[in-house]
Amino acid sequence: MGHTSTVALLGTGIMGTGMARSLRRAGLDVRAWNRNPDRARPLAEDGVVVCESAAEACAGADVVVTMLFDAESVEQVMTELLEQEPDLGSRAVWLQTATVGPEGMARLAELAGRHGIPVLDAPVLGTKAPAESGSLVVVVSGDPDLRDRVEPVLDAISSRTLWAGEEVGVASRLKLVVNAWVASLNAAVAQSVTMARALDVDPRLFLDAIGGGPTDTPYAQLKGGMMIGGEYPPSFPVDSVRKDLDLMALATQGRGYDATLLEALRAVYAQASEQGHGGDDMAAVVEAFRPGSA
Repeated sequence: MGHTSTVALLGTGIMGTGMARSLRRAGLDVRAWNRNPDRARPLAEDGVVVCESAAEACAGADVVVTMLFDAESVEQVMTELLEQEPDLGSRAVWLQTATVGPEGMARLAELAGRHGIPVLDAPVLGTKAPAESGSLVVVVSGDPDLRDRVEPVLDAISSRTLWAGEEVGVASRLKLVVNAWVASLNAAVAQSVTMARALDVDPRLFLDAIGGGPTDTPYAQLKGGMMIGGEYPPSFPVDSVRKDLDLMALATQGRGYDATLLEALRAVYAQASEQGHGGDDMAAVVEAFRPGSA
């Protein structure tokens, strides 16, 4: 068991907020920072120390967790932080949990190497509810000697940790593979819900028909219900899915991969975003299938 007591969490959006609460619930000291400070302030009610700067959050931290939107934002924040705190790597491990893709993770690993901070590639699987309940799945790759130092953090935020390899970047590649499945499944549910309506069938009968069978998933029932109800409170926003799909397209270029389905997914999520649903939950992709939306 590691001896982590203080965790700096940089980024308190949908995922970071839930992770901060899970870390606190596990008894860890949590110092949080967000570029928009208003997003972080409510965490003070949970016993999280809300900081005005990333450097303040990292003061005395044993583990620095980044959960920002993309590779560019992580790189910008960490570059500034590591220039301000050149000795951070002598005491802390960087646990990089945002979805940044393999190219982004390679840049971040290079940044970490320049500044002498050990880094683990650790994207998380799950959305708002698992983040809040501490039941994410974390896929991790990197130096296995760092495991003990981050174990208390991983235990607090996840129901399971999958160690994918000793090479930084493997976990980021696996995360894209998983999110391709998630984006595909969600879009497939949207297609069937919309097709049911087009064929004058109650779309709830579609969910009833697959319910409990080998083709059913909790995700289909959850997202399908949101699509039928037309309410999309964000758990995994459309624009976040678009970002990940773009990372998939970049990562698979030149690898002999047929991107026909990937390009179709990019098109329908882009359509939903352009219709004003970028900040809504990914279930809002159903709007791209509606008549006249193309």
